Amino acid sequence: MPPAARLAKYIKLLWKFKALYIMLLPGMLYYLVYKYVPMYGVIIAFKDFNILEGIVSSPWADPWYKHFLQFYESPYFAELLRNTFLISIYKLLFGMVPPILLALVLNECRVYWFKSLVQTLSYMPHFLSWIIIYGIAIILLSEDTGILNRWLVESGGRAIPFLTSTEWFRSVLVGSEIWQNLGWGAIIYLAAIAGIDPTLYEAARVDGASRLRMIWHITLPGIRHVIILLLILRLGHILDAGFEQIYIFYNIHVYSVADILDTWVFRTGLEQLNFSLASAVGLFKAAIGFFLVLASNALAKRWGQGIW
Repeated sequence: MPPAARLAKYIKLLWKFKALYIMLLPGMLYYLVYKYVPMYGVIIAFKDFNILEGIVSSPWADPWYKHFLQFYESPYFAELLRNTFLISIYKLLFGMVPPILLALVLNECRVYWFKSLVQTLSYMPHFLSWIIIYGIAIILLSEDTGILNRWLVESGGRAIPFLTSTEWFRSVLVGSEIWQNLGWGAIIYLAAIAGIDPTLYEAARVDGASRLRMIWHITLPGIRHVIILLLILRLGHILDAGFEQIYIFYNIHVYSVADILDTWVFRTGLEQLNFSLASAVGLFKAAIGFFLVLASNALAKRWGQGIW
């Protein structure tokens, strides 16, 4: 087909589906303006950026990896990476299963009003800010006035410093993260379950399969592609351990187990106006995330579940 004819064919198809493309336009503009255009600022990581001189006029770093080397030689490098990976992996491992279990339980519930009530109560915390959740955590877990610690003391036990103990702080982070996103994550899996062919369940009932058998052989395989998709997407953000949550929750007593890349960048990069160092660490995180997405997608393709 000649190029002119091919071009005319594409224009005809665009015009035919113009309504769909117009609906797609706001989303495309959002990613263009807020995701792709700011990528120009990545070059700050390779410059000795001066806010008065601007990005273009600021001199290039010598050597070009100067700020990456500065981060690598920092005494906090190993601790920051360890904390970031551990907190992210804990959230990934312990945060993937509860929404799936809740979705399965809600799907099996036959009392409609109770199902709606549980679903509403479970996803409401998703709309709470971390400031509010931290306030709730203080009310429940404070060593002096927390409800849980008061109960432990009155029962003859000892108060536990949940918010200032290096032994408990990561558990508090993971638990509050699970509580906030439990119901919201279940909605995605419920939508995937709703797309399963109901005739599969009817055939299973005819064969005498129990509810557990139908869950194991029909429901879980039916939502496997969604589970793998969400897992791949979360692996891409493995170094995003949750800046807002940790910045609000942590304190000087738990720096050794809670200080992550984002909080360190905020303190040493942004508060001290070292934008080049902050950009270098951000680029470092993005590179690792990109590699993990490629690796996890390649692994998922072995089961025919890759996202591209």
